[in-house]
Amino acid sequence: MRTPFVAANWKMNKTLPEALNFLQAIAGKLPNQAEVEALICAQSLFLSQMMAVTKDEPIKIGAENVFWHDQGAFTGETSPKAVASLGVDYVIIGHSERRKYFRETDEMVNNKVQAVLRNGMRAIICVDETMGQREANEKVHWVVSQVIEALKGVAIEDADKITIAYEPSWAIGAAAASAKEAEDGCYLIRQTVADMFSDEAADQVRVLYGGSVKPSNQAELMAMPNIDGVLVGDASLNPDIFLQLVNYQQK
Repeated sequence: MRTPFVAANWKMNKTLPEALNFLQAIAGKLPNQAEVEALICAQSLFLSQMMAVTKDEPIKIGAENVFWHDQGAFTGETSPKAVASLGVDYVIIGHSERRKYFRETDEMVNNKVQAVLRNGMRAIICVDETMGQREANEKVHWVVSQVIEALKGVAIEDADKITIAYEPSWAIGAAAASAKEAEDGCYLIRQTVADMFSDEAADQVRVLYGGSVKPSNQAELMAMPNIDGVLVGDASLNPDIFLQLVNYQQK
């Protein structure tokens, strides 16, 4: 049984005081992690303080990105070893914005996945699909190829450390995919994992949907058999909305 997962991606938003005020606003109002696992991924310079504030709360704090080398002459990059030393569990890898604005390739994404696992953390791997690819009927090949490339060299024993987020960029900041469209993408991802590893491994991997997720469409999305949770952007920046998202089972 896969635990439902609600992951917030704050992106490049909030100052440290704003982040701490947010955490204060949600304190004592979060669900049991055995029922819904809640995660906030924030800018790396906030992680230590955010983890200290939430150490007694049922929520995890994650990173939005890391480099693939543990150390070295890579000015401005974030070391996965340094992030892991803070006690961080999760790192988002290969978000559509990283691929679009920073030209991250499938090979770079795979290198980062390997670095995250090597340092004892868990990877949330994002796979994309653009409207152009969708209209050209290429979404099946595109999503499958990104999953295959991201998981190259990953051991089957590490399958339970992998989460994959289906985030069609045509649905980000616009109309969300329908529950059926989202389910189709997530089912395809799970089948790809099964083909690469095993049915048992695919059953362990949580698959999320990301793209204009809101409290109004979340329940329908998460009722789908292959959607284990959501990766939420803008809607997660408001503490009241975030609490609605993580407490969706109590509605």
